[in-house]
Amino acid sequence: MALEGLGEIAERLRRVTVLLRTGNRGNGSGILWSGEGTVVTNAHVVHGPRAGVQLWDHREFEARVVARDPRRDLAALHVPASDLPAAAIADSAAIRPGELAIAVGNPLGFVGAVSTGVIQAVGPLRGMGRQPWVQAGVRLAPGNSGGPLADARGRVIGVNTMVAGTLALAVPSNAVREFLAGGAPDGWIGVTVRAVRVPRAPGHDAAFGALLLEVEPGSPASLASLLPGDILLGTEEKPFFCLEDLAQSLAGRGQRLVRFIFLRGNYQNVRRVTVRLGEALPSRSGIAA
Repeated sequence: MALEGLGEIAERLRRVTVLLRTGNRGNGSGILWSGEGTVVTNAHVVHGPRAGVQLWDHREFEARVVARDPRRDLAALHVPASDLPAAAIADSAAIRPGELAIAVGNPLGFVGAVSTGVIQAVGPLRGMGRQPWVQAGVRLAPGNSGGPLADARGRVIGVNTMVAGTLALAVPSNAVREFLAGGAPDGWIGVTVRAVRVPRAPGHDAAFGALLLEVEPGSPASLASLLPGDILLGTEEKPFFCLEDLAQSLAGRGQRLVRFIFLRGNYQNVRRVTVRLGEALPSRSGIAA
């Protein structure tokens, strides 16, 4: 897609796009949201309390996670550096279908890769709850997550998060502003999940579950003795029919208890566990979700 000045715009976006390294998990992307070291990325890109950050000029830092919101799939990190280039941020409410979209990230080991496309829609996507998405016909690959989706002027309109069919989905920039202004809600539980179909068995009639792929050490889920491989079926009040139901069960603020129904082992026996949410954890930053 030809556009006058696209090379200069892409170069500016590369300068505010960072490479994130988290142990053996490979590479992801992030956005320099402020010149004082705030980096925004996806929550699924950074699982632990820290991550390695490489800037466009090849400087490397260890950044700490200062806020996390798994429901919106956002995380904020702090890089111990100042006077950094900062992204220009656009009003995502002003985006219109048909506008140019530019994605920058680090897919498959290619640092600073650029792809272009067209905005298709802005809003919720059927089957994915009420959360709004910037939906663009832009090609993304593993490693693009957490990088910027920008408009034709190089202003960030979203944080690239996932692919649904042929569409790239990005968290709108206005949602990121809200996240940074208020921090993350304290419904963080500390797990990575995948939707699965549950075979019916004696003791339960659930057909949907949230399979725990990972449980972060020191998280509310870990403290409640939940383990990778467990399948959350719902709360004592209601079963889960989609991942949005899990997110809704965690929503809220303040210290509270949520009692989950789950399966473990041969998945024949239904178990119950109480997870305590909203408490400050000593191993995490005071602002971290």
